[in-house]
Amino acid sequence: MRYSWDVDAPDQTNPSVTTRWESLTAGRSGRRYADRFAQLAAAGVDVHGEAAFCHGLVPAESRILDAGCGTGRVAIRLAELGHRCVGVDADPSMLEVARDRSAAVSWVLADLADLADLDNSVGANLAGLDAPSPFSRPERAAISPATDGPFDLIVAAGNVIALLAPGTEAAVLCGLARRLAPDGLLVAGFGLDAAHLPLPAAPFGLMDYDGWCTAAGLTLDQRFATWQGIPVGPDETDDDHPDHGDGDGDGDHGERPADAPGYAVSVHRASA
Repeated sequence: MRYSWDVDAPDQTNPSVTTRWESLTAGRSGRRYADRFAQLAAAGVDVHGEAAFCHGLVPAESRILDAGCGTGRVAIRLAELGHRCVGVDADPSMLEVARDRSAAVSWVLADLADLADLDNSVGANLAGLDAPSPFSRPERAAISPATDGPFDLIVAAGNVIALLAPGTEAAVLCGLARRLAPDGLLVAGFGLDAAHLPLPAAPFGLMDYDGWCTAAGLTLDQRFATWQGIPVGPDETDDDHPDHGDGDGDGDHGERPADAPGYAVSVHRASA
């Protein structure tokens, strides 16, 4: 099952915000987000599909980073399953809920763009890729050593990658890849069309994402249409799909074919 959460689309993008998520929520949606999933759980919906998926990929007591952890639903469940978890999020309203819910996870308030350590030369990691210019911010917050690698698995659920600040995606993926242990896994799920995103259109396609992962030294291991492991049909990675750009994040993101799934869960592996 894919979980969705409706947010009110902004009349226009606020140029002062960092991420697409902030432009939608202004960093004040933690309690509302948590209440939505509490309602789903009370109605009998299994809200732990992402955690169950990740748990099945790694050995017991693995070290896991929940990148864009939100209110901590995934990280808390993985900790309950015996893993050593760190959750990082840039939205203080979300992280406030997470901290109230569990002391078993190390919670870190930080932007994933800061984790990417962009003051270093990411250009070498992007060699041969026509990617957006690296994002930089005038002031960088100190990052907790809890986010240092290596991690056996890093998960970015809930459209985290699609809701990053525009132009930061490639560098963020490089930063996450550097925190993976040899043979570690990066797991990300995000929508591929407006029906599966709180955005008017997908900001990039799977070819863009795969290109950024390749530049970060990651190899596609598996891909599914849901967190329950439903396989992706052959059309979803077809190069002719209009949501697939030329690798620079600026491709044609028009309507997807009617038979093409609108969501993908991708598993990429670091070199052993």
